[in-house]
Formats: sequence, C-alpha cells, structure tokens
Amino acid sequence: MEGNDMKIKYNLFFGFGVFMFSLGAPLAAEVPPGVSLAAAQTLTRNNGSEPASLDPHRSESDVEFNILRDFFEGLLTLDGEGHLRPGLAARWQHSEAGRVWTFSLRPDLRWSNGEALTAQDLVFSWRRLIDPATASPYATFLVNMGIKNAAAIQEGALPPSALGVAAPDARTLRVTLDQPLSTFLPMMVHPTLVPLNPRVLARYGDKWTQPGHFVGNGAYTLKQWVINERLVGERNPHYWDDAHTVIHQVVYLPIVSETAGVNRYRAGELDMTPLPSALFASLKQSLGEQVQIFPKLGTYYYHFNTRRAPFDDVRVRQALNLGLDKEIIAQKVLGQGQRPAWLFGSDDIGGMALRAPDYARWPRETRLARAKALLAEAGFGPGNPLRFTLLYNTSEGHQRIAIAAASMWKKNLGVEATLNNQEWKSMLDTMRSGHFDVVRNAWVADYDDPAAMLNTFRSGDSNNTPQYSNPRFDAVLAQASASQDPAARQRLFQQAEALLAEDVPTIPLYHYVSVRLVKPYVGGYQPGNMDYLYSKDMYIRAH
Repeated sequence: MEGNDMKIKYNLFFGFGVFMFSLGAPLAAEVPPGVSLAAAQTLTRNNGSEPASLDPHRSESDVEFNILRDFFEGLLTLDGEGHLRPGLAARWQHSEAGRVWTFSLRPDLRWSNGEALTAQDLVFSWRRLIDPATASPYATFLVNMGIKNAAAIQEGALPPSALGVAAPDARTLRVTLDQPLSTFLPMMVHPTLVPLNPRVLARYGDKWTQPGHFVGNGAYTLKQWVINERLVGERNPHYWDDAHTVIHQVVYLPIVSETAGVNRYRAGELDMTPLPSALFASLKQSLGEQVQIFPKLGTYYYHFNTRRAPFDDVRVRQALNLGLDKEIIAQKVLGQGQRPAWLFGSDDIGGMALRAPDYARWPRETRLARAKALLAEAGFGPGNPLRFTLLYNTSEGHQRIAIAAASMWKKNLGVEATLNNQEWKSMLDTMRSGHFDVVRNAWVADYDDPAAMLNTFRSGDSNNTPQYSNPRFDAVLAQASASQDPAARQRLFQQAEALLAEDVPTIPLYHYVSVRLVKPYVGGYQPGNMDYLYSKDMYIRAH
C-alpha cells in the first residue's frame, strides 16, 4: 500500500489479517503548474454506438460503461496507472480471515438531486442486481465475488434480502463472503456495483434513466439524451469531489463509422475518437502523438452458439479456430499493435505467465490439415460445405475483420460464412435470445486477473454467450477462486485455459490495444490497461 499518495497498487496477495485503508487527500484532475486552462471546459467523446441503457444493472459493455463511470461512483475507483483509490468509501477493513469487509463512507455524500446518499442505497442496489427479476447481464458478478448467498439467490432458492450485504448505519456497509477472495477489492470498481436511489426508481420505474428523471452520484449527471444523436452530461455540484473537477460538460456522440469519427475529429467536432485500422498508418504519420496507443486487457472473440447444430460438435468449433490466420488479422488487417490470440485471456493478465495451447505453435500447414480432417470427421467437405452466418455489430472495423475471416475460412477450409451486421442494441437482443450461429463479441477485463476473463465461461454465468458448460472447467475455476497461493492459482488458470482450448466454445482472435485520436489540448488522458477513462480526471488546455 502506498498511503502517502492515496494509491494502492493492485496486489492480490496481501495476506488476511486486519487491513485498513484511511482517506487522504482527493485525487481528481491534476493540472500541472503553469498550464493555462481553456475558458470552455467541454469534452466531446465518440462513444462508438448508442448505449443500450443508462441503468447500471441493464448494461453490459463499454458502450454503456464509458458513460456510467462519469454518472456514478462506487466504493472504489481506479487511477490511470491501475491503482485502486477511494470512491465513496473513506476507509475499509476486513476481519475473520478476509470473510467480512467493512466500508466506512465519506461524510455528507449526496445524490445529484441533493438527497443524502447512505449505505442502504448500496444495499438496495446490490440486492436489485442479484434479483432474478432484474435479469441483469451482470447478475452473476456478485456470485463471482463470493458474496454470501449470492448463488442461491440467483438460482431463486433465497430472496434478495438474504444477500450478504448490510448497512448497520447510514455510513457503514458490511459485506460478508462465503470465503476469502483475493480479487475482492479490485472487483469493487465495477460500474454495476454503484448505489442507486430507491426513491427515484420507485417513482419513475423503467423511465428513471430519462433526462429530468435521472439521478446519479458521479461527477456528472444527465442533462440531455437525443437517441442516436448525442448524450450530454453536466457537472454534478453535489459530487463529493466537485471542487477538484475541471471539465464542466461531457458530450458523448454515438458515431458508428470510425471514418466519420475521424472526419469529425479533423473538423474540430470531437476531442477523442477511435480510428479505423485502414487509416492507422497515414494518421500516425500525419497526426503523430495525437494517435494514442495503450495496452488493454481484452480479447476479441467469435462466440459459437454451442446449443445449435453444427456448433454443438466440438470438431466443427476446433476446425474453425484452427482455420484462421490470426497473425494476418492482428498484424495486417489491424496492424496497430494487436497480438494474435490463442488464449481467452491475455498471457500476462494479473502478472501471470500463461501459455498458449500447443497448436498455437504448429506450422500453419499443420493447423490447416488438422482443421480439414476435423471437418471431414464431422461430415463436411467439398460435397457438403459447412455454411453458417457470422453476425457482428455495425462497424467498419468489425466488417473488415469479418470479411477477412470469411475469406480465410473459404480459402483454407472451403467453408461458406455469410456476413450479417446489426446495430449494437439489436445485436445484444439477438445474442441474449440465442438466435445466432456465430457472433462477434469481446471481453475487456473488469479487473486485472485471469478470472475476470474466464468466469464468463462458467456454467450459468450471465455473460456466457456461447452457453458453454463443462463441470471440469467450473471446478477448476472454483479452486482458483478459493486459493490464496499465487503459484497454485496460476496452475489452475492454466488448466482452465487448456480446457477452453480443447472445447473451443469461442474463437479468440486477437488481444486488444487501446487506440484513439486525442486532441493535444486534452490533459489527463491516461486510460490504463483496462481502458477506464474518467472525464473528471481530464481537463482542456487553452488552445
């Protein structure tokens, strides 16, 4: 723990005695001495798509989380270097060998409407998250955290009121776990664990996220939301650290076309935007340091519908995985620093050195020969080619990758993949209903640990899009969750990766990097390896 600058380096294995962290000076936008600020402190961000919801419990991707991190705050947050830092919590401690955690809230916390925010608002939120009636995509996150009774509640065996979270008083939250969990604190950063205002939800129901009804507790609150045009957040004067916030207004534009985003960036209408891989080299040459590249703990996937033929046949899944030239996709189709993926998480996530499966090191010809043999065993070949539809959400980048993948499958294996694109919200509905053959998706780690990636493949996990189920895999992850030994956890995560590499419920294509155009006058831009961007930590220089 580095107490002087209020940063705690993410360290899984601190030992379970009594641990306490106390509040120091706040961390927010840090403007260097001598920097002149612009009179208009408005930050305009390309969000890439229209958010499906602003309800933290009905959100499941960075399209929503990019905004929710500005509009809400949980007990803990992250800085740009991946250090934990206090959010609503002023201090915390644990006892009973790490099974019981007690968080003391800051004094005088307020909602954006001025009402007092209490620990009971966190209890209300977490119970709502786990309630099967909410049907949250992140319902099992509390199960993965090991919170007492979460699994039984999710299965309908106990009511949400039985969840191991309580508020002894207005400023104290007590969380009880089934067993000590080494990743508990880093998991607390997730946007689904923020408090919600029960009175606002009771009054407005599902319409509580609309302008005029919305109430949050973050540095910004909702001012305007014009569907498919813009969403505007304005500074929240009731935020506990508003005095250290510099940006007054944040505008999020749902620009699906990366090329259109670049054009609007060049026209001065955007301060930051993703950039298409096709323009990367030319933009890097012409705009130089405005092209910002950071490591990112995430993997780009093609999920199989393992409940639908022929993808219920592991041989078909293995063949399609082996039949892709992932090096070409990562290095030629993209070429921004992405790495070909054979692991489902990153090889260095959580500081662990995980090994890719043996077939990742086979010569290309060997992989393709094995893929053809597997398809033949499954009954597919020149006289009966495998045909399926590959679904992706509308994006120039996803389209380029899908075209490349379909071409490789056709050339290498004689497989015919029909491409289909849908807008983000529509694709989410299609994924949830299971009406797909193969679908593009991705996962960015919610915390720096292999479990953040691998838990999504547990049987019954609310983010298990391929509907994969393997009791051996579940057992290995359960052992890893219970272990406090770093070496043992690495061995167990290696076993889990090996099982996924054999069963292939999903094709990992490449490991992400964060690539954006960022105006030189934007200060405080530091996304870290999980690409967490808090607008309150940034500022606009005079220009």
